Amino acid sequence: MSTTRPCSPGDRGPEPSGASGASEGGAPASGASAGAVAPSVPSGPADGAREAEGGQVRRLVLEGESGVVPLARDFTRQALYAWGWLPATTADQRAAAEDVLLVVSELVTNACLHAEGPDELVLSCDNKVIRLEVSDRGVGQPAPRTPHRAGRPGGHGMFIVQRLCLDWGVVRPPGRSGKTVWAELGAPA
Repeated sequence: MSTTRPCSPGDRGPEPSGASGASEGGAPASGASAGAVAPSVPSGPADGAREAEGGQVRRLVLEGESGVVPLARDFTRQALYAWGWLPATTADQRAAAEDVLLVVSELVTNACLHAEGPDELVLSCDNKVIRLEVSDRGVGQPAPRTPHRAGRPGGHGMFIVQRLCLDWGVVRPPGRSGKTVWAELGAPA
């Protein structure tokens, strides 16, 4: 289910009437205050890694870069190794890591095709959920194409995101153009 919110899940506590389609205990964004937009992770060490409340956060600036999809996948793969998702020892762990890499590819590709290119990729992980955020300057609203036609090329990106993720949505910063498309996937067992 996609959701457009003025702020990230967990920023203002549980949403009324289950608006996100997820449980009330969503992965909170660190450092956010009431009514704030999803925080931009402050620059930290050269590799973009830093500790967050109860987890890890990594940030990759994509603005102005070429080959951003493989760059984002490689960056994400390195984070998965650092966080112990890889190397996978079971089929379920391997599938979970592959799902994360596929969703990153789809979100970054969508920003390239429909939103003037991605500005930034932020990954955050705790013991239960990995959160992927791709920021761009586009004004469009991502949504799975309906009707979804499985046998036709193109138009599968957000359908894939919807099928693989626990939840996903869009955060729009007040007073300026652009958005952050976020997705959350469950950690492997």
